[in-house]
Amino acid sequence: MKHLSDYNFFDPELLVCPYEFYKLAQEQAPIMELPSPNTDAKLFLVTRYDLVIEILKDTKVFSSNFSTLLVGKEEQDPELQKIFAQGWPQMNTLLTADPPEHERFRSLVNKAFTSSRVNKMHNLIQQTVDELIDSFIDKSKCEFVSEFAVPLPLKVIAQQLGVPQADLPKFKQWSDSFIARLSHMLSREQEIECAKDVLAFQHYFHDVIESRQKQPQDDLITDLVQAKVAQERSLDTAELLSIIQQILVAGNETVTSAIAGGMLLLTKNPQQMKLLQTDLSLVQNFVEEVLRMETPTAGMWRVVTQDTKLGDVDLKAGSLVMIRFDAANRDPIKFPDDERFDVRRHNASNHLSFGYGIHYCLGAMLARKEMQIAYERLLLRIKNIRLAQDDYQYLPNILMRGLKHLYIEFDKVAVEQSET
Repeated sequence: MKHLSDYNFFDPELLVCPYEFYKLAQEQAPIMELPSPNTDAKLFLVTRYDLVIEILKDTKVFSSNFSTLLVGKEEQDPELQKIFAQGWPQMNTLLTADPPEHERFRSLVNKAFTSSRVNKMHNLIQQTVDELIDSFIDKSKCEFVSEFAVPLPLKVIAQQLGVPQADLPKFKQWSDSFIARLSHMLSREQEIECAKDVLAFQHYFHDVIESRQKQPQDDLITDLVQAKVAQERSLDTAELLSIIQQILVAGNETVTSAIAGGMLLLTKNPQQMKLLQTDLSLVQNFVEEVLRMETPTAGMWRVVTQDTKLGDVDLKAGSLVMIRFDAANRDPIKFPDDERFDVRRHNASNHLSFGYGIHYCLGAMLARKEMQIAYERLLLRIKNIRLAQDDYQYLPNILMRGLKHLYIEFDKVAVEQSET
Protein backbone atom coordinates (compact mmCIF):
# COMPACT_ATOMS: atom_id res chain seq x y z
CA MET A 1 0.00 0.00 0.00
CA LYS A 2 1.28 3.45 -0.92
CA HIS A 3 2.24 5.96 1.77
CA LEU A 4 2.29 9.75 1.63
CA SER A 5 6.09 9.66 1.64
CA ASP A 6 5.93 8.01 -1.81
CA TYR A 7 4.56 11.23 -3.31
CA ASN A 8 6.06 14.62 -4.16
CA PHE A 9 3.26 17.19 -4.23
CA PHE A 10 5.26 19.49 -6.54
CA ASP A 11 5.77 16.78 -9.17
CA PRO A 12 4.02 18.00 -12.37
CA GLU A 13 2.59 14.50 -12.95
CA LEU A 14 0.95 14.53 -9.51
CA LEU A 15 -0.51 18.02 -10.07
CA VAL A 16 -2.14 16.73 -13.27
CA CYS A 17 -3.87 13.90 -11.36
CA PRO A 18 -3.64 14.43 -7.58
CA TYR A 19 -6.71 12.55 -6.33
CA GLU A 20 -5.09 9.33 -5.13
CA PHE A 21 -2.60 11.45 -3.15
CA TYR A 22 -5.45 13.55 -1.68
CA LYS A 23 -7.26 10.43 -0.45
CA LEU A 24 -4.17 9.36 1.48
CA ALA A 25 -3.58 12.89 2.77
CA GLN A 26 -7.15 13.19 4.04
CA GLU A 27 -6.81 9.87 5.86
CA GLN A 28 -3.24 10.12 7.16
CA ALA A 29 -2.35 13.84 7.40
CA PRO A 30 -5.08 16.34 6.44
CA ILE A 31 -2.70 19.10 7.60
CA MET A 32 0.52 17.92 6.04
CA GLU A 33 3.92 19.59 6.19
CA LEU A 34 5.64 19.84 2.81
CA PRO A 35 9.27 20.56 1.98
CA SER A 36 9.21 24.34 1.59
CA PRO A 37 10.77 26.08 -1.41
CA ASN A 38 11.34 28.95 1.03
CA THR A 39 13.63 27.72 3.83
CA ASP A 40 12.53 30.47 6.22
CA ALA A 41 8.88 29.46 6.36
CA LYS A 42 7.20 26.12 7.00
CA LEU A 43 4.66 25.05 4.40
CA PHE A 44 1.50 23.06 5.14
CA LEU A 45 -1.00 21.47 2.76
CA VAL A 46 -4.64 21.32 3.93
CA THR A 47 -6.96 18.88 2.16
CA ARG A 48 -10.08 18.38 4.29
CA TYR A 49 -13.30 20.35 3.67
CA ASP A 50 -13.97 21.39 7.29
CA LEU A 51 -10.36 22.57 7.80
CA VAL A 52 -10.38 24.59 4.57
CA ILE A 53 -13.59 26.33 5.73
CA GLU A 54 -12.01 27.03 9.14
CA ILE A 55 -9.04 28.75 7.46
CA LEU A 56 -11.19 30.79 5.05
CA LYS A 57 -13.37 32.06 7.91
CA ASP A 58 -10.44 33.33 9.97
CA THR A 59 -8.94 36.17 7.90
CA LYS A 60 -7.10 37.58 10.92
CA VAL A 61 -4.96 34.49 11.58
CA PHE A 62 -4.82 33.29 7.94
CA SER A 63 -3.89 36.31 5.84
CA SER A 64 -4.43 36.59 2.07
CA ASN A 65 -1.44 38.89 1.71
CA PHE A 66 0.75 36.37 -0.05
CA SER A 67 1.87 38.82 -2.77
CA THR A 68 5.54 38.23 -1.91
CA LEU A 69 5.08 34.69 -3.28
CA LEU A 70 3.99 36.13 -6.63
CA VAL A 71 7.03 38.36 -6.95
CA GLY A 72 8.98 35.35 -8.18
CA LYS A 73 12.61 35.90 -9.02
CA GLU A 74 12.62 39.57 -10.01
CA GLU A 75 14.25 40.73 -6.78
CA GLN A 76 17.35 38.65 -7.52
CA ASP A 77 17.34 39.11 -11.30
CA PRO A 78 18.54 42.46 -12.79
CA GLU A 79 16.92 41.75 -16.17
CA LEU A 80 13.51 41.08 -14.59
CA GLN A 81 13.92 44.19 -12.40
CA LYS A 82 14.62 46.25 -15.51
CA ILE A 83 11.44 44.99 -17.23
CA PHE A 84 9.16 45.59 -14.21
CA ALA A 85 10.68 49.05 -13.63
CA GLN A 86 9.06 50.14 -16.90
CA GLY A 87 5.59 49.41 -15.54
CA TRP A 88 3.56 49.88 -12.38
CA PRO A 89 3.98 48.08 -9.04
CA GLN A 90 1.76 45.08 -8.17
CA MET A 91 -0.84 46.21 -5.61
CA ASN A 92 -2.83 44.26 -3.00
CA THR A 93 -6.40 45.02 -4.02
CA LEU A 94 -8.64 41.92 -4.09
CA LEU A 95 -7.03 38.48 -4.08
CA THR A 96 -4.06 39.44 -1.89
CA ALA A 97 -5.73 42.03 0.34
CA ASP A 98 -7.02 41.62 3.90
CA PRO A 99 -9.73 43.62 5.69
CA PRO A 100 -10.27 46.56 5.80
CA GLU A 101 -8.44 47.27 2.48
CA HIS A 102 -10.07 44.29 0.78
CA GLU A 103 -13.56 45.52 1.59
CA ARG A 104 -12.84 49.00 0.22
CA PHE A 105 -11.70 47.64 -3.14
CA ARG A 106 -14.27 44.86 -3.29
CA SER A 107 -17.21 47.24 -2.81
CA LEU A 108 -16.10 49.17 -5.91
CA VAL A 109 -16.04 46.09 -8.12
CA ASN A 110 -19.17 44.42 -6.71
CA LYS A 111 -21.39 46.79 -8.70
CA ALA A 112 -20.12 45.32 -11.95
CA PHE A 113 -21.30 41.83 -10.99
CA THR A 114 -24.79 42.47 -9.59
CA SER A 115 -27.52 40.02 -10.59
CA SER A 116 -29.29 42.66 -12.72
CA ARG A 117 -26.10 43.38 -14.67
CA VAL A 118 -25.34 39.69 -15.14
CA ASN A 119 -28.93 38.96 -16.22
CA LYS A 120 -28.69 41.71 -18.83
CA MET A 121 -25.83 39.76 -20.39
CA HIS A 122 -27.98 36.68 -21.08
CA ASN A 123 -28.65 37.48 -24.75
CA LEU A 124 -25.06 38.44 -25.47
CA ILE A 125 -23.78 35.18 -23.91
CA GLN A 126 -26.34 33.06 -25.80
CA GLN A 127 -25.52 34.78 -29.09
CA THR A 128 -21.78 34.23 -28.51
CA VAL A 129 -22.37 30.55 -27.63
CA ASP A 130 -24.45 29.95 -30.77
CA GLU A 131 -21.91 31.69 -33.02
CA LEU A 132 -19.13 29.50 -31.62
CA ILE A 133 -21.20 26.32 -32.10
CA ASP A 134 -22.04 27.47 -35.65
CA SER A 135 -18.30 27.67 -36.42
CA PHE A 136 -17.73 23.93 -35.90
CA ILE A 137 -21.11 22.11 -35.89
CA ASP A 138 -21.04 21.14 -39.59
CA LYS A 139 -17.66 19.41 -39.16
CA SER A 140 -19.14 17.11 -36.47
CA LYS A 141 -15.89 17.53 -34.52
CA CYS A 142 -13.79 20.20 -32.85
CA GLU A 143 -10.90 20.89 -30.53
CA PHE A 144 -13.22 22.01 -27.77
CA VAL A 145 -10.76 24.06 -25.68
CA SER A 146 -9.54 26.44 -28.39
CA GLU A 147 -12.75 26.49 -30.44
CA PHE A 148 -15.24 26.99 -27.60
CA ALA A 149 -14.03 27.01 -24.00
CA VAL A 150 -11.35 29.68 -24.54
CA PRO A 151 -13.19 32.20 -26.76
CA LEU A 152 -16.54 32.22 -24.90
CA PRO A 153 -15.44 33.75 -21.57
CA LEU A 154 -12.79 35.88 -23.30
CA LYS A 155 -15.41 37.47 -25.55
CA VAL A 156 -17.74 38.06 -22.59
CA ILE A 157 -15.09 39.63 -20.34
CA ALA A 158 -13.73 41.78 -23.21
CA GLN A 159 -17.24 43.08 -23.78
CA GLN A 160 -17.56 43.91 -20.08
CA LEU A 161 -14.23 45.69 -20.01
CA GLY A 162 -15.13 47.56 -23.18
CA VAL A 163 -12.08 46.50 -25.21
CA PRO A 164 -11.96 45.36 -28.85
CA GLN A 165 -12.68 41.71 -29.68
CA ALA A 166 -9.79 41.92 -32.17
CA ASP A 167 -7.41 42.01 -29.19
CA LEU A 168 -8.65 38.71 -27.70
CA PRO A 169 -5.44 36.80 -28.61
CA LYS A 170 -3.42 39.33 -26.58
CA PHE A 171 -5.73 38.97 -23.55
CA LYS A 172 -5.38 35.19 -23.73
CA GLN A 173 -1.59 35.40 -23.93
CA TRP A 174 -1.41 37.85 -21.01
CA SER A 175 -3.80 35.76 -18.90
CA ASP A 176 -1.73 32.64 -19.57
CA SER A 177 1.38 34.50 -18.42
CA PHE A 178 -0.27 35.68 -15.19
CA ILE A 179 -1.31 32.09 -14.49
CA ALA A 180 2.12 30.70 -15.40
CA ARG A 181 3.75 33.04 -12.85
CA LEU A 182 1.63 31.39 -10.15
CA SER A 183 2.95 27.96 -11.05
CA HIS A 184 6.48 28.47 -9.69
CA MET A 185 7.64 26.07 -12.41
CA LEU A 186 9.16 28.50 -14.91
CA SER A 187 12.62 28.57 -16.44
CA ARG A 188 14.41 31.92 -16.41
CA GLU A 189 13.55 32.44 -20.10
CA GLN A 190 9.87 31.83 -19.34
CA GLU A 191 10.03 34.23 -16.36
CA ILE A 192 11.36 36.93 -18.71
CA GLU A 193 8.68 36.26 -21.36
CA CYS A 194 5.96 36.42 -18.68
CA ALA A 195 7.40 39.66 -17.31
CA LYS A 196 7.26 41.19 -20.80
CA ASP A 197 3.62 40.11 -21.08
CA VAL A 198 2.79 41.72 -17.71
CA LEU A 199 4.40 44.94 -18.97
CA ALA A 200 2.52 44.81 -22.29
CA PHE A 201 -0.77 44.26 -20.40
CA GLN A 202 -0.06 47.25 -18.12
CA HIS A 203 0.73 49.64 -20.96
CA TYR A 204 -2.27 48.52 -23.04
CA PHE A 205 -4.72 49.02 -20.18
CA HIS A 206 -3.02 52.22 -19.02
CA ASP A 207 -3.99 53.67 -22.43
CA VAL A 208 -7.56 52.35 -22.05
CA ILE A 209 -7.80 53.94 -18.56
CA GLU A 210 -6.57 57.31 -19.92
CA SER A 211 -9.08 57.13 -22.75
CA ARG A 212 -11.98 56.41 -20.31
CA GLN A 213 -10.93 59.36 -18.13
CA LYS A 214 -11.35 61.62 -21.16
CA GLN A 215 -14.31 59.83 -22.74
CA PRO A 216 -16.40 57.68 -20.38
CA GLN A 217 -18.18 54.63 -21.87
CA ASP A 218 -20.79 52.17 -20.59
CA ASP A 219 -18.26 49.59 -19.41
CA LEU A 220 -16.51 48.22 -16.35
CA ILE A 221 -13.27 50.20 -16.80
CA THR A 222 -15.23 53.46 -16.87
CA ASP A 223 -17.02 52.39 -13.66
CA LEU A 224 -13.67 51.73 -11.98
CA VAL A 225 -12.13 54.99 -13.24
CA GLN A 226 -15.08 56.96 -11.85
CA ALA A 227 -15.29 55.05 -8.56
CA LYS A 228 -14.16 56.56 -5.28
CA VAL A 229 -12.37 54.54 -2.59
CA ALA A 230 -14.36 54.99 0.65
CA GLN A 231 -16.16 57.90 -1.10
CA GLU A 232 -12.94 59.90 -0.93
CA ARG A 233 -10.36 59.29 -3.66
CA SER A 234 -10.13 57.74 -7.10
CA LEU A 235 -8.16 54.57 -7.68
CA ASP A 236 -4.61 55.23 -8.88
CA THR A 237 -3.23 53.60 -12.03
CA ALA A 238 -1.44 50.76 -10.21
CA GLU A 239 -4.64 49.88 -8.29
CA LEU A 240 -6.76 50.02 -11.45
CA LEU A 241 -4.31 47.77 -13.30
CA SER A 242 -4.29 45.28 -10.41
CA ILE A 243 -8.10 45.05 -10.39
CA ILE A 244 -8.39 44.81 -14.20
CA GLN A 245 -5.70 42.10 -14.25
CA GLN A 246 -7.59 40.01 -11.69
CA ILE A 247 -10.94 40.47 -13.47
CA LEU A 248 -9.36 39.54 -16.81
CA VAL A 249 -7.69 36.37 -15.47
CA ALA A 250 -10.56 35.25 -13.22
CA GLY A 251 -13.07 36.12 -15.92
CA ASN A 252 -11.63 33.81 -18.53
CA GLU A 253 -9.07 31.24 -17.33
CA THR A 254 -11.26 29.63 -14.67
CA VAL A 255 -14.43 29.59 -16.79
CA THR A 256 -12.50 28.08 -19.71
CA SER A 257 -11.22 25.31 -17.42
CA ALA A 258 -14.67 24.59 -15.99
CA ILE A 259 -16.40 24.51 -19.40
CA ALA A 260 -13.73 22.20 -20.87
CA GLY A 261 -13.73 20.00 -17.77
CA GLY A 262 -17.51 19.67 -18.00
CA MET A 263 -17.27 18.42 -21.57
CA LEU A 264 -14.66 15.83 -20.60
CA LEU A 265 -16.92 14.59 -17.78
CA LEU A 266 -19.85 14.24 -20.20
CA THR A 267 -17.82 12.21 -22.70
CA LYS A 268 -16.76 9.86 -19.89
CA ASN A 269 -20.30 9.56 -18.47
CA PRO A 270 -22.73 8.99 -21.39
CA GLN A 271 -25.56 7.97 -19.03
CA GLN A 272 -25.32 11.32 -17.25
CA MET A 273 -25.28 13.06 -20.63
CA LYS A 274 -28.49 11.24 -21.55
CA LEU A 275 -30.11 12.36 -18.29
CA LEU A 276 -29.26 15.99 -19.10
CA GLN A 277 -30.49 15.83 -22.69
CA THR A 278 -33.74 14.29 -21.49
CA ASP A 279 -34.21 16.95 -18.82
CA LEU A 280 -32.40 20.26 -19.39
CA SER A 281 -33.63 21.56 -16.03
CA LEU A 282 -30.77 19.48 -14.57
CA VAL A 283 -28.17 21.71 -16.26
CA GLN A 284 -28.03 24.07 -13.28
CA ASN A 285 -27.07 21.27 -10.90
CA PHE A 286 -24.79 19.73 -13.55
CA VAL A 287 -22.81 23.00 -13.56
CA GLU A 288 -22.35 22.75 -9.77
CA GLU A 289 -21.20 19.13 -10.05
CA VAL A 290 -18.72 20.08 -12.79
CA LEU A 291 -17.35 22.87 -10.59
CA ARG A 292 -17.04 20.39 -7.71
CA MET A 293 -15.21 17.76 -9.71
CA GLU A 294 -13.04 19.95 -11.94
CA THR A 295 -12.29 22.84 -9.48
CA PRO A 296 -10.48 25.29 -11.81
CA THR A 297 -8.81 27.16 -8.92
CA ALA A 298 -7.32 24.06 -7.35
CA GLY A 299 -5.57 25.79 -4.47
CA MET A 300 -4.73 29.09 -2.79
CA TRP A 301 -2.13 30.40 -0.37
CA ARG A 302 -2.61 31.81 3.13
CA VAL A 303 0.03 33.24 5.48
CA VAL A 304 -0.21 32.47 9.22
CA THR A 305 -0.02 35.78 11.12
CA GLN A 306 0.23 34.43 14.68
CA ASP A 307 0.96 31.12 16.40
CA THR A 308 -2.20 29.03 16.20
CA LYS A 309 -3.57 25.49 16.24
CA LEU A 310 -5.42 23.99 13.29
CA GLY A 311 -6.92 20.59 14.00
CA ASP A 312 -4.23 18.94 16.10
CA VAL A 313 -1.31 20.71 14.38
CA ASP A 314 0.54 23.75 15.77
CA LEU A 315 1.26 26.40 13.14
CA LYS A 316 3.88 29.08 13.80
CA ALA A 317 3.47 32.70 12.72
CA GLY A 318 5.02 33.16 9.27
CA SER A 319 4.11 29.64 8.11
CA LEU A 320 2.55 29.23 4.67
CA VAL A 321 -0.66 27.27 4.20
CA MET A 322 -1.74 25.88 0.84
CA ILE A 323 -5.49 25.23 0.93
CA ARG A 324 -6.65 22.69 -1.64
CA PHE A 325 -10.13 23.40 -2.94
CA ASP A 326 -9.88 20.45 -5.35
CA ALA A 327 -9.23 18.09 -2.42
CA ALA A 328 -11.98 19.59 -0.22
CA ASN A 329 -14.43 19.20 -3.12
CA ARG A 330 -13.78 15.45 -3.08
CA ASP A 331 -13.82 15.03 0.69
CA PRO A 332 -15.94 11.87 1.20
CA ILE A 333 -17.17 13.16 4.57
CA LYS A 334 -18.86 16.09 2.79
CA PHE A 335 -19.55 14.44 -0.57
CA PRO A 336 -20.33 10.69 -0.22
CA ASP A 337 -19.18 8.63 -3.21
CA ASP A 338 -17.07 11.67 -4.06
CA GLU A 339 -15.40 10.18 -7.17
CA ARG A 340 -18.75 9.63 -8.89
CA PHE A 341 -19.96 12.28 -11.31
CA ASP A 342 -23.66 12.73 -10.53
CA VAL A 343 -25.71 15.50 -12.16
CA ARG A 344 -28.40 14.93 -9.52
CA ARG A 345 -26.04 15.17 -6.52
CA HIS A 346 -28.14 16.91 -3.85
CA ASN A 347 -25.33 18.98 -2.29
CA ALA A 348 -23.15 19.64 -5.35
CA SER A 349 -23.46 23.40 -4.82
CA ASN A 350 -21.65 23.13 -1.46
CA HIS A 351 -18.37 22.97 -3.40
CA LEU A 352 -15.63 25.49 -2.64
CA SER A 353 -14.64 26.23 -6.25
CA PHE A 354 -15.53 29.90 -5.80
CA GLY A 355 -13.93 30.03 -2.36
CA TYR A 356 -15.80 30.94 0.80
CA GLY A 357 -16.25 34.00 3.00
CA ILE A 358 -15.00 37.50 2.16
CA HIS A 359 -12.94 36.32 -0.83
CA TYR A 360 -15.85 34.43 -2.43
CA CYS A 361 -15.41 34.83 -6.18
CA LEU A 362 -16.75 38.15 -7.48
CA GLY A 363 -17.72 36.68 -10.82
CA ALA A 364 -19.35 33.47 -9.54
CA MET A 365 -22.78 34.51 -10.81
CA LEU A 366 -21.43 35.38 -14.26
CA ALA A 367 -19.39 32.15 -14.45
CA ARG A 368 -22.47 30.07 -13.61
CA LYS A 369 -24.54 31.97 -16.16
CA GLU A 370 -21.95 31.38 -18.92
CA MET A 371 -21.67 27.67 -18.10
CA GLN A 372 -25.46 27.15 -17.92
CA ILE A 373 -26.17 28.88 -21.23
CA ALA A 374 -23.20 27.16 -22.89
CA TYR A 375 -24.38 23.69 -21.91
CA GLU A 376 -28.06 24.32 -22.58
CA ARG A 377 -27.22 25.32 -26.15
CA LEU A 378 -24.60 22.59 -26.67
CA LEU A 379 -26.94 19.85 -25.43
CA LEU A 380 -29.77 21.15 -27.60
CA ARG A 381 -27.65 21.30 -30.73
CA ILE A 382 -25.25 18.34 -30.55
CA LYS A 383 -25.59 14.75 -29.31
CA ASN A 384 -23.60 11.52 -28.93
CA ILE A 385 -20.59 13.57 -27.88
CA ARG A 386 -17.48 11.43 -27.64
CA LEU A 387 -13.72 11.75 -27.39
CA ALA A 388 -12.04 11.86 -30.80
CA GLN A 389 -8.60 11.30 -29.27
CA ASP A 390 -7.92 9.82 -25.89
CA ASP A 391 -4.89 12.01 -25.22
CA TYR A 392 -6.48 15.01 -23.51
CA GLN A 393 -3.95 16.75 -21.34
CA TYR A 394 -4.03 18.88 -18.18
CA LEU A 395 -1.55 21.68 -17.64
CA PRO A 396 0.48 21.25 -14.42
CA ASN A 397 0.09 24.30 -12.19
CA ILE A 398 0.10 24.58 -8.41
CA LEU A 399 -2.92 26.89 -8.19
CA MET A 400 -4.91 26.38 -11.38
CA ARG A 401 -6.17 23.26 -13.16
CA GLY A 402 -7.20 23.20 -16.79
CA LEU A 403 -7.15 21.14 -19.98
CA LYS A 404 -4.63 21.98 -22.68
CA HIS A 405 -6.79 20.44 -25.43
CA LEU A 406 -9.84 18.20 -25.83
CA TYR A 407 -10.75 16.69 -29.21
CA ILE A 408 -14.40 15.66 -29.51
CA GLU A 409 -16.73 14.25 -32.15
CA PHE A 410 -20.52 14.48 -32.11
CA ASP A 411 -23.71 14.23 -34.16
CA LYS A 412 -25.75 17.25 -35.09
CA VAL A 413 -29.26 17.43 -33.66
CA ALA A 414 -31.95 17.94 -36.34
CA VAL A 415 -32.92 21.59 -36.69
CA GLU A 416 -36.55 20.90 -35.72
CA GLN A 417 -35.48 19.47 -32.38
CA SER A 418 -32.99 22.22 -31.63
CA GLU A 419 -35.67 24.87 -32.01
CA THR A 420 -38.15 23.27 -29.62
